[in-house]
Amino acid sequence: MKKMVTMQDIADRLNISKNSVSQALTGKPGVSEETRHLVKKMADELGYSYSINRNTKQHRKNGMNIAMIASDYAFSLKSFFGEIYLSIEKEVKSREMNLFIESIDQDSKEKLILPAVLSNHDIDGILILSHISTEYISKILDTGIPTVLIDHHSPYLHADSILTNNRFGAFKAVEHLIQLSHTDIAFVGDITVSPSYQERLEGYLLALNKYNLIPNPDFMFTDAKESQEASSSLLNILQKIPTAWFCVNDGHGFLISSGLQQKGFNVPEDVSVCSFDNGQLSQIASPQITTVNIDLNYYGKKAVEQLCWRIENKAEPIHEILLPTDLIVRDSTAPKKAE
Repeated sequence: MKKMVTMQDIADRLNISKNSVSQALTGKPGVSEETRHLVKKMADELGYSYSINRNTKQHRKNGMNIAMIASDYAFSLKSFFGEIYLSIEKEVKSREMNLFIESIDQDSKEKLILPAVLSNHDIDGILILSHISTEYISKILDTGIPTVLIDHHSPYLHADSILTNNRFGAFKAVEHLIQLSHTDIAFVGDITVSPSYQERLEGYLLALNKYNLIPNPDFMFTDAKESQEASSSLLNILQKIPTAWFCVNDGHGFLISSGLQQKGFNVPEDVSVCSFDNGQLSQIASPQITTVNIDLNYYGKKAVEQLCWRIENKAEPIHEILLPTDLIVRDSTAPKKAE
């Protein structure tokens, strides 16, 4: 596989900074015309793809221009990322900045096609909602534009991140189940979908360890897909039903709770169910599901605040900011049924 050319490769060849390369390719001031010419020539020689030309950009409005980028999938999760988006929009407006939004489809992700918004506007900062792919986000970071990741981080991505304290949130949820005398506690969620789900698994294990409970591999569904068919299949293969279930999100919680009831179990009299996110599904379920709440309004506000700080402090070390959670106890959890 051919190595992808980055701005750092161009900088190394010319013995200049990556920031100077970004300024030259994006048409921003700060470099001489001679340097700009050398950078573009080297970019062409190395096969670096860029399409930003200051002369063709739309006229800047007053205030900074912020781009918000996410995958089609992330934008489809309206109950979670929709609320974050609204809080971002509100915060950007209060700061008299301009917000441009673009979704990234599968083809653009696979071919590493940069968002058109970066070509059509003079963008000062970027917000990336959730995971797209490490390679794609890396290419966005290579533009040199200050960027903040929302609900995603990776050891391969050198960017500020706004994150949920997933480990502690999951720990509190599982501890709640343990304190209700449950010892057979299932974990449900595909940990490959998001680092958040992996961290929630770690919180689940931390709680079991604190109370000297040995994890049962038969009750750990770490590749469970979020669909009715997958949940039904999962429940059908179990010879013994755990008395409590911790699900990585409300979608899984809703499906597991519904599936258990369809199999004749009463929630919470026979089985307790707890989930994560405090989304709409946890609230419309019958009974309503005990869940871990995230302040999504604060999420968006903090993301914009951090991006504004990063724009003014480009050389400062990267920050990973963990936002707290709280457990909302509803009717889906109860003390373990006496045997």
